[in-house]
Amino acid sequence: MTTATVAIPTRSTARTAALAALPVSFAGRAVAGWGRRLAGADREEVSADAMARNAEQLFAVLGRLKGGAMKVGQALSVYEPMIPADFAGPYREALAKLQSSGPTMPARDVHRVLANQLGRDWRRRFRDFSDEPAAAASVGQVHRAVWQDGREVAVKVQYPGAGEALDADLRTLQRFAGLLGLIVPALDARAVLAELRGRMLDELDYRAEAARQRVFAAGLTGDLVAPRVVASAPAVIVGEWLDGVPLREVLGGRGSRATRDRYAHAVVETVVSSPARFGMLHADPHPGNVLVLRDGRLALIDFGAVAALPGGFPPALARVLNHLASGDAAAMLFELKAEGFAGPGVTADEVLRYVGALADPLRSERFHLRREWLAEQGERMVDPRGRGFWETGRRLALPPEHLLVVRVLSGWLSILAQLDCTVGLRGLARTWIPGFGH
Repeated sequence: MTTATVAIPTRSTARTAALAALPVSFAGRAVAGWGRRLAGADREEVSADAMARNAEQLFAVLGRLKGGAMKVGQALSVYEPMIPADFAGPYREALAKLQSSGPTMPARDVHRVLANQLGRDWRRRFRDFSDEPAAAASVGQVHRAVWQDGREVAVKVQYPGAGEALDADLRTLQRFAGLLGLIVPALDARAVLAELRGRMLDELDYRAEAARQRVFAAGLTGDLVAPRVVASAPAVIVGEWLDGVPLREVLGGRGSRATRDRYAHAVVETVVSSPARFGMLHADPHPGNVLVLRDGRLALIDFGAVAALPGGFPPALARVLNHLASGDAAAMLFELKAEGFAGPGVTADEVLRYVGALADPLRSERFHLRREWLAEQGERMVDPRGRGFWETGRRLALPPEHLLVVRVLSGWLSILAQLDCTVGLRGLARTWIPGFGH
């Protein structure tokens, strides 16, 4: 974790200027590189240098600003294996840094928030409180402490001005969605930003987040659990401390095959079953949001981005996925058009390309998720002329809850592909998605 102590920048003009400077800098490097090539510099060397500098600046800005900027960067990092091979090297290290953490809030600001939320005598609630943050995220950071009754707890403290920063970032980043799309051509950056905007402002209400966390903590058992809530306030959550390391630290095929497969099953089962079990879906697929505990279990954390699905898994989407799994492209397209989700110009082949990452795991009882497979999905979604199929996503008028489910499922499959594991998504879908497989 970085040791810098920087409060979240909140001035809208300053944040907008930092983001707006990105395309100008990128263009400047392109012109400078053209000049170097005219002077005889090696083309590949110039391109690699420019990409590395672009990556460093882009993700440094996103991480430094926190708020929506950092959240969008983390969302992009999930799709890192789908980045074209020519770009993967320079961007991979920068993305990995952004997945880990960002600049932290000074202790004096942490104390100020705790006094405001828990009372001026907030220290009396704790036997011990560490001013050194244990984790830093987009709208808050976590501190390790000991509660008054002796329990070890994690104290999540929201950054002052987080709401203003979120709103400013998302409005600005939507203007530069094309820039983000250059990094992952197969990703519809505009759709991701629009869907994230609808969810991220919910993360500011820590009381609501604590209520959602209580539901998951009470209902999750077995190989995947959630920390119990000890206390909460509008900008502070105190939950039980769970000892573990982020799942991202075991990505890359480390550990035994059986253990990796067990992790994958636990994650996918939780994602697929939670709409039916809890009427909710954890909507923040990120390898930092799952901990590998010392006892071998997994723990799901951070319930800021949780979507309400009171009716369970959307029935129309279940029917579409059923046709996708059966390979009946015509029936899938008919269903989309019957529901008003696809216009007359959309073809079945386009839709299959667009949702291709979900098709293969749904068609096999056991499917091997690996980085090579995910890279193939990225290549498949770009035609020979280099154009992405994100235009198809624009013409698919899927409701927000449908887009959310597709994004979450695709995001977790992307993460698990980096774990190199085998998972039975088809069987889990039959068990937990009403109408699937019939």
